[in-house]
Amino acid sequence: MPTKLRCILLDDELPALAYLRVLCGQVPGVEVVRAFNDPLKFLQESPALEFDLCILDIEMPGQNGLDVARQLTGKLVIFTTAYREYAAEAFDLDAIDYLRKPIQQDRFAKAIAKAITRLANAAPGRQYIQLNTSKGKGLLFFDQALYITTGLDKRDKVVLLDSGEEMLVKNMSFEKLLQALPDTGFCQINKKEIIAMKIVQFFTHDEITTTLTDTAGKPRRFSLSENFRPGFLRRTGG
Repeated sequence: MPTKLRCILLDDELPALAYLRVLCGQVPGVEVVRAFNDPLKFLQESPALEFDLCILDIEMPGQNGLDVARQLTGKLVIFTTAYREYAAEAFDLDAIDYLRKPIQQDRFAKAIAKAITRLANAAPGRQYIQLNTSKGKGLLFFDQALYITTGLDKRDKVVLLDSGEEMLVKNMSFEKLLQALPDTGFCQINKKEIIAMKIVQFFTHDEITTTLTDTAGKPRRFSLSENFRPGFLRRTGG
């Protein structure tokens, strides 16, 4: 499963589409693949699109959102509408959520969290933790975290993801993070940094060379301090 929740947006009103894009941009881990204002065009193109979730309006010309959802086999669905009367039918279609317009940001974030959880549960063995981030509640999947360091505020932590993006985790100590992360997969290597063991390429007694690269394209190196060396060597079998 991809590290991001890949979304399609569908609403016949362009301002509504623009607002959905804004809402998606405020939730960590969400990628908008395409946005459509014509349900028939979406259905024509959908077989060639890779996405996990469709966020769609119900009342649209040509074909309503309920009919569209019935044709999206294996895809998650969140309905958005100004009307109450479709809720029962929407949940009969196993919709993730039913959002009434105007959509509030916190309510939208909760719906996305439900979708991410549903998707994660459909992929056995893929683990994650819920954290407080600069954008609200966020899910950090263990397999997408590469490197963690202290933020500008020492209480915060910056997580580099395999997508190249960063997640700012609020008010979280290294100790608490390490308790939540898989012990064999992550290691604190000095006072300010945790790395995923999968990025380790070479190491000496005081330095680790990784598969990450800097702005010049050279391998990134990290300091391995004496206090944390035993834990690192235990994980490498050294």
